[in-house]
Amino acid sequence: MPQTHAEVVVAMLAEAARLHGESVSAAGPAAAAAEAMVAALRGGGRILACGNGGSAADAQHFAAELVGRFERERAAMAAIALTTDTSILTAIANDYDYSRVFARQVEALGRSGDVLLGISTSGGSASVLAAFEAARAAGVTTVALTGRDGGRVGAAADIHVNVPAASTARVQEVHRTLLHAVCALIERELYA
Repeated sequence: MPQTHAEVVVAMLAEAARLHGESVSAAGPAAAAAEAMVAALRGGGRILACGNGGSAADAQHFAAELVGRFERERAAMAAIALTTDTSILTAIANDYDYSRVFARQVEALGRSGDVLLGISTSGGSASVLAAFEAARAAGVTTVALTGRDGGRVGAAADIHVNVPAASTARVQEVHRTLLHAVCALIERELYA
């Protein structure tokens, strides 16, 4: 007998809760990512964030939490989502290659002392990997937020926060929780 709609929802919630519980190994790397971001912001640097598809939305959400506010009323923090300017994205994709859409922006905006957050649920995003290469050349610290086994993106990062699951939807759900935890830690450290 097929599941009812409510049973499908309950099953999805149970799977999300299970994966959240299994992702406690990401706590240490997530805390390290927050510490790197706090150091960047204290030093006058900024946080750059990128990803594709749902991960682009997560990069924008993260930057919005820092520039606006997360849970505390406080000063704005310097964060830029590299996923938001359609003119830049389409010009780079057209004139160079889609894999360069974030790297070119890192070349323009990234400075030593900044942090680049690259989000890739597969760990295989060529555009995030190219951005990490540009970041390394600029002296920018890299943080990868990945799924599966982390892939090439995770291996290329200075700090790797991994959710070891194959379902893109479930990985994205845990990514959002981890990003909220990083926001909470940053606010706590900078605006206790």
